[in-house]
Amino acid sequence: MAGFWGKRKRENLELQAQDADLAKRAGAALVAADERVRVTSDELAFAEAELGHDATVELSEGLAAVREHLGEAFRLNQLNYDEIPDTADELRTRNARIVQLCDWAEDVLDERTAALADKIARARRAPEIIAGVRADVTRLRALVPHARETIERLAARYSREALAQVDVNPREAEQLLGFAEHGAAVAERRREAGQREQANLALEAATESTRRASTLLDAVETFEIEALRAESTLAAIVEDSRGDLVVAQREPQTPAVTAAMAELQGALAALPAAGVNTDPFAQLTRLRDANAGLDAAIAAARERAARPIPPLEHVHHAIDDADRQLAVARDVIAGHRGWIGADARTRLAEAERVRIDLDHFLGAPAATVSVIGEDHREQAMAMARRVAHLAAEALQLAKRDIDSSRPQGPGGGWGDPGWGGGRRGGSSDVMGGILGGLVIGSVLDGIFD
Repeated sequence: MAGFWGKRKRENLELQAQDADLAKRAGAALVAADERVRVTSDELAFAEAELGHDATVELSEGLAAVREHLGEAFRLNQLNYDEIPDTADELRTRNARIVQLCDWAEDVLDERTAALADKIARARRAPEIIAGVRADVTRLRALVPHARETIERLAARYSREALAQVDVNPREAEQLLGFAEHGAAVAERRREAGQREQANLALEAATESTRRASTLLDAVETFEIEALRAESTLAAIVEDSRGDLVVAQREPQTPAVTAAMAELQGALAALPAAGVNTDPFAQLTRLRDANAGLDAAIAAARERAARPIPPLEHVHHAIDDADRQLAVARDVIAGHRGWIGADARTRLAEAERVRIDLDHFLGAPAATVSVIGEDHREQAMAMARRVAHLAAEALQLAKRDIDSSRPQGPGGGWGDPGWGGGRRGGSSDVMGGILGGLVIGSVLDGIFD
């Protein structure tokens, strides 16, 4: 018994220590959050002065929400020290809520101030950024004459179509630099007039203009390098293309291969003579496309050669056999509607659907079509065999359903003399004859394959 009470006492002491620690954390969190609100209020005032009211709306709204919830935390903390006695559970619940509210306030303020940190930093460095924009304008403007000279030099080697992507770059860069210079001056004047939001917009526009001007001027130098690389690659592809044409002569000469060879030969013939201004990018693209087309055509021809094309008469025989089996299955099921179950009807419906798809695939009724292209024969035969298989399954299932529906027992069979005489199993013999004929048709179909 003494052990039980000793354990209970230790547990109470541990719980009291945890409650004391929670109360200490709640007080510290409340002080930290209140101080954070004060600091953020100062940052908001500076941000509004530097960036304008519109740029700081989210931070202002977040700060208002934090103040409201922090007021709740202060009220809860006040209840912990009023004249009304509180239980340990009440104190524990309040302190946990205080810590939760303070943590939430810190998270909200962190998120909202982080979103403005870069803009505030730029605003504080505005004079330095303006000076940097002006220095960039001076530096880049000195590169414009060199870019013009490069364009003139390239014009002696490459066609106007090839230079279309960079020939106006120097002029556009000069315009952008003028705009950047004007934007920096506007930003400086607006800052002096206290119009910080407009000043920041002008400064951002000036910075972006210098960046775009630098990109345009760099593109001129990059074009010259890329054009030389394209010419080198073009020479290698021309040599490979001529070798591919020789190899293609030994491949199966299908219409697709012949057309791809003609396209590649045309691309090679269209290459300009030496000394003529060229567009290596367009020529390289055309040769690559022609080579890819020839590779695809040869691969298709090899695949077709490895898989013989069914003769046209075999395809017609498969279609005729499918139609014959489908007709028999349809007639048997239609003649015994009350006895046929869902399985047989489903197979028949699927067979009829595939048969309709076969007509659509060939673009004409399969039973009357006289010409089937080589590219369509294998698929047409597969679809016809699928129809025959489904129809045969439907007939087998129909026979099962008819046999299960026939009266059973002595004197109750369909072949019993009491039902009109004759020998037993007459219906089975009829169905067996039908199935036997279909099996023979399938065997003949296999022989033709």
